[in-house]
Amino acid sequence: FIAVSIFASGWLIGSGKIRLGINGFVPISEVLNTKKAPNEGVNNIYALLEENFDGKLQDSKILDGIKTGLVKAAGDPYTVYLSKQETKEFNESLNGTFEGIGAELGKKGNSIIIVAPIKGTPAFKAGIQPQDIIVEIDGKSSTDISIMEAVKRIRGPKGETVTLTIIRDGAKIKVPIVRDTINIPSVEWKQDGTLGIISISRFGDDTTALTRKAANDLKAKGVTGVILDLRGDPGGFLDAAVNVSSVWLPKGSTVLEEKRDGKVVQTFKTKVAPIFDKIPTVILINKGSASASEIVSGALHDNKAATLIGVQSFGKGSVQRIIPLDSGGSLKVTIAHWFTPDGKSINKEGLKPDKEVKITKEDRVAKKDPQLEAAKLQLKQ
Repeated sequence: FIAVSIFASGWLIGSGKIRLGINGFVPISEVLNTKKAPNEGVNNIYALLEENFDGKLQDSKILDGIKTGLVKAAGDPYTVYLSKQETKEFNESLNGTFEGIGAELGKKGNSIIIVAPIKGTPAFKAGIQPQDIIVEIDGKSSTDISIMEAVKRIRGPKGETVTLTIIRDGAKIKVPIVRDTINIPSVEWKQDGTLGIISISRFGDDTTALTRKAANDLKAKGVTGVILDLRGDPGGFLDAAVNVSSVWLPKGSTVLEEKRDGKVVQTFKTKVAPIFDKIPTVILINKGSASASEIVSGALHDNKAATLIGVQSFGKGSVQRIIPLDSGGSLKVTIAHWFTPDGKSINKEGLKPDKEVKITKEDRVAKKDPQLEAAKLQLKQ
């Protein structure tokens, strides 16, 4: 038995199906297939740590730490290793059900920033705004931590309070927020006179079906114009963005191009006939409109299917792929950058509206929405 076991293990290692790691055998899907990761000094550091550290080391945490550090070395804030628990939380957030405050986070330089609070959530009700810089979470510095680490600190059981210290317009503000269960549909719609208003809060699993349902419902009611509200929409699934664009664009229209090393690797086009064919449309955007919402806005704008009103969007022009790992964790990796149908990159720049309309502090206090009113006026002309 021992002889057979040794032979089998040797064959598996030699054939590349498994590899020896700190915690024994590691499935080949957990490591690089074609090129070995540089590991000079790693084993030595581990041995010194094990020998000298005044505490108990846990192999699972050591492995997660190695994977996290390896991926972080790529230097891209959107390329991250997600542990099993982080993968679960990430999937829950895209599906719209989780316990937390309801805000999408991003990173600029060493700082964690708010991309957008989701409408109706504790973060939104507490007055959190796009581009708020989070400097502390419950009194601990959040400078130079990963987005996933910030998410981990901010999320927690329903009913408990997390205090964010933010910088907004140069002022330092402490904002206590009571966590809650976040469970909201990604799409809401209503009729306002002869206009239809569709609001998309994120691009998740349910977004395509709900947007098509909204479009069919509003078309049946005879709306003469549509307002697509993507303010505060931090993005989500790429295929959902393509499918939502197809509600407006003729079959075969270009939605975006993916480029890698400056070369086009894939072009995404609409595959079905539109529902809102040639119906005048205005898209509302702001600093919290990012990623998938920018894809839709850019696609409809470049194809002359919509006018953009609001303020400049966030500027996330990269595409990530989620690669599941045998451990239950996953690798979220930037695989390309996307460009609008006209070949424009919005990365770190965002989309500029055709008509800039700002919402002032006074507007918020008075509960006025000049951006929405500007959209209505545009469609009535």
